Amino acid sequence: MPSSSSAVLKQIDIPNDLEAFWMPFTANRAFKQRPRMISRAKDMHYYTPENRAVLDGTAGLWCTNAGHNRDSIVSAIQAQAAELDFAPNFQFGHPKAFAVASRIAALAPGDLDHVFFTNSGSEAIDTALKIAIAYNNVRGQAGRQRLIGRERGYHGVGFGGISVGGIVSNRKYFGSLLNGVDHMSHTYSREHQAFTKGEPDWGAHLADDLDRIVALHDASTIAAVVVEPMAGSTGVLPPPKGYLQRLRAICDKHGILLIFDEVISGFGRLGAAFAAERYGVIPDMITFAKGVTSGTVPMGGVLVRKGIYDAFMNGPDRMIELFHGYTYSAHPLACAAALATLDVYRDEGLFERAKTLEPIWADAIHSLKGLPNVLDIRTVGLVGAVDLASKPDAVGARGYDALERAFHDEGLMVRSTGDTLALTPPLVITEDQIGEVAEKMGRVIKAVA
Repeated sequence: MPSSSSAVLKQIDIPNDLEAFWMPFTANRAFKQRPRMISRAKDMHYYTPENRAVLDGTAGLWCTNAGHNRDSIVSAIQAQAAELDFAPNFQFGHPKAFAVASRIAALAPGDLDHVFFTNSGSEAIDTALKIAIAYNNVRGQAGRQRLIGRERGYHGVGFGGISVGGIVSNRKYFGSLLNGVDHMSHTYSREHQAFTKGEPDWGAHLADDLDRIVALHDASTIAAVVVEPMAGSTGVLPPPKGYLQRLRAICDKHGILLIFDEVISGFGRLGAAFAAERYGVIPDMITFAKGVTSGTVPMGGVLVRKGIYDAFMNGPDRMIELFHGYTYSAHPLACAAALATLDVYRDEGLFERAKTLEPIWADAIHSLKGLPNVLDIRTVGLVGAVDLASKPDAVGARGYDALERAFHDEGLMVRSTGDTLALTPPLVITEDQIGEVAEKMGRVIKAVA
């Protein structure tokens, strides 16, 4: 065993055994042959154990919207750990849980006034689905149990989330999943939407696919529809103009709840607190996670409209109204992190900053058009995606090669989904750093041609 603290830190920074950790959503064998290791972070950069800077083009995993290791957030977490490490939120409570709920509800549009806390986006979606079915039960429509998702949708990795999700690889290994789930068609057409900045003009009519599903199953069997306002993990698919408004109208016509999965799009990513605000659509529930604490401490939740919450508030007042929850719901450290993060967003105007930077970001990423193998580019808010042509008989190989080259050769972190490269930087990115991202991406795309 090492005898000094510096030796211990060195051992942690550069582990000599990578085998025990079964890494999530990772090509484990390829990674362990050539690791992409990170040991610290600050503001817009990660740093390798060798202290090489890597520009964060992905906000970690769509989550570090305020940038890395912000002093005020770190201090809030440290102070909370020293004051109250844990408190149960089953039949007890602590003040910061109520404070965070109030702050988040105040950011949400309309009467989305109540927050049920979870620990991740996956838990948030499963919670929202349960609330939707339970709500229909308590209002006397127990036949409404069917859940409707969308092709290419990503809603976490719980059984509920992968059931309503529409990404094949996330579903195919795990059996029949939840019964009675159906899926609307996705919203992307390269023929009609290629190289669009913001929301594409074509595609609002695709919302009418919900009418087809209602005609097949009958509205009396359908509890809720869940969509990402912007489909993120599948490769950044902004909603067509008018699509979400049309979907809201169809749900209203048939008495179906509409759930927005804003785990990615919430907290400034699209230039507003929530995408619901950007698009002027009030869903019945919003799921959130990631940016609520800028990724510092796990936290998620479900925003619920007042009428849904009120429907449960019946019977004896000493009875539990919803038999659901998590040990770590509204964990004190997560609440402290969220409050400090929301302060940063407010004090630095980061949501407004994202909106201001959106056209600059769009121009920079679209400047990659015309490079070898670039089939399409999509941007919305501070999000971008570049579709690369697949190598013959090796789908995903060019995207993975680009991921590696970006990290090792260019000092840039990107995400690859198959042969799509996604970029989602922290909202603190500067105009110069936007230019740097585009320059590095250009070199990477040429290198993998």
